[in-house]
Amino acid sequence: MTRREWLLAALQQTDHPVTTHEAEQLLAGSPWPSSGRNTARKDLRGLARRGLLAAVDAAGRRAYLPAPTAMAEAEAA
Repeated sequence: MTRREWLLAALQQTDHPVTTHEAEQLLAGSPWPSSGRNTARKDLRGLARRGLLAAVDAAGRRAYLPAPTAMAEAEAA
């Protein structure tokens, strides 16, 4: 499992938009604990570019939610 796959799985367990700061905290408890804020930001953007996350505005900040199609595919697997 890659870091991005791990992050996507962790985000699919949340029920609220996740900011870069929250993603950084999630990664701190992952097999890649040394991943920092910039890595979290790049991973979130990369997952959104692939259509697996949807970027939303939460309190004036960029946040991410699992894309509806990604959720359906994960549940079917």
